[in-house]
Amino acid sequence: MKILLIAPSSGHWRQVGRRRLVSGETFRFSMLSLLSVAAATPRGVDIRIVDEQFDDVPWNERFDLAGLTVMTAAAPRAYEIADRLRERAIPVVMGGMHPTFLPDEALRHADAVVKGEAEPVWAELIEDARAGRLRPVYEAERPFDMANLTPPPYELLSLNRYSSYAVQATRGCDRRCSFCSVSAFNHYAQRRRPVESVIEEVKLVPSRFFVFVDDNLTSNRDYALALFDALSSCGKQWVSQSTLAIADDAELLNAASKAGCVGLFTGMETISDENLQSVEKGFHQAERYREWIARLHERGIGVEAGVVFGFDGDDPGVFRRTLDRLDDLQVDAAQISIFTPLPGTQTHEMMRDRILDWNWSHYDFHQAVFHPRRMSVEALKAGHDWVTREFYSPARIAKRMARWVSRPNGILTAPYAAALNVAYLARIHNWGIRGWDPGREVVERAPRVFSLSHS
Repeated sequence: MKILLIAPSSGHWRQVGRRRLVSGETFRFSMLSLLSVAAATPRGVDIRIVDEQFDDVPWNERFDLAGLTVMTAAAPRAYEIADRLRERAIPVVMGGMHPTFLPDEALRHADAVVKGEAEPVWAELIEDARAGRLRPVYEAERPFDMANLTPPPYELLSLNRYSSYAVQATRGCDRRCSFCSVSAFNHYAQRRRPVESVIEEVKLVPSRFFVFVDDNLTSNRDYALALFDALSSCGKQWVSQSTLAIADDAELLNAASKAGCVGLFTGMETISDENLQSVEKGFHQAERYREWIARLHERGIGVEAGVVFGFDGDDPGVFRRTLDRLDDLQVDAAQISIFTPLPGTQTHEMMRDRILDWNWSHYDFHQAVFHPRRMSVEALKAGHDWVTREFYSPARIAKRMARWVSRPNGILTAPYAAALNVAYLARIHNWGIRGWDPGREVVERAPRVFSLSHS
């Protein structure tokens, strides 16, 4: 049996040498979602993985089943691929967040949909496909036991294309941020893998650097401490995601640093406590950002902040205020986004009457798809673009790198910081494919656009 697993691209792409540059994408780690499906596949099945950021779909080859992992922004492209495969009499199954939340929509383009995690139902689905009796929907009766997680079969990928190896210790997050599809997908709970299994996999990673792709690695303090203690003898460097609350726990913070943590992505989101409260994220407090970030820096841990524009409390002045605040806080990198009401989230239901754009390909966190409360759609988009360009100006990147190398272990970890900033800088140029100019035009028109308001 031959199975084709596809990660569809979102947006447009262009070929640059041997690599495709996809608008809106900086870099990928190592396709862990499809690798996890491949790892759960019974023996004797031939698996091929296609990452459309790099590869063409092999339209002229014959497969017994095709599986697509679908994020919301990639849904239109996934549907296009699925339709073409089915025209060739290849059965198609879709999984991931978008089909989980909108299975009826996905089933207009697929023979079957996996709701939730694939691992518990994948072997059964393959047997049904082999027998020609696919059911429309597959959904596990209970969450996947992380103790049964199999290390990913990296041999199915050309790893030189990816920025790093990816390891998963926990899955899900127990926070209830109203805009987060990850928490909703995992039913607002976190499951944890046995520490010894994680360490076995980490030791197999051939590079010194890797990424924990966990949504909130430090959610369970006791587990995180045990994991960090075991990691401390591995001699690796890694980055992951956490709330800033880790900075209030000196023991946990020191353990993370000793274990090799050199960077954390944290959903800072906004510089307004009012905005944080409005999305059930009051556990972050804007007035404490400075002390929290300083404590991380003191341990040689860089901070990549998630920054979002378009909250109901945001007015046209939020863009300049936020850029100044990011500079003041000495944030090392920022993922700058536009508030996006993703299907499956509480926010999507609450904002349904304000959504003006139902083209899923625009749900990439860089398009304004709803009516903001206190500014125009055009101002929100232009402000996001302007802050992105200014934050990643060469002068600001140089300042951040100079600060980085002065911190503990700064020289040793500088390649990570430099790669992250350069990747985001490359993203700005990629976005030019979408039709907006990331240069002077945005800066010059920003004050005029910001003065508009949506009635």
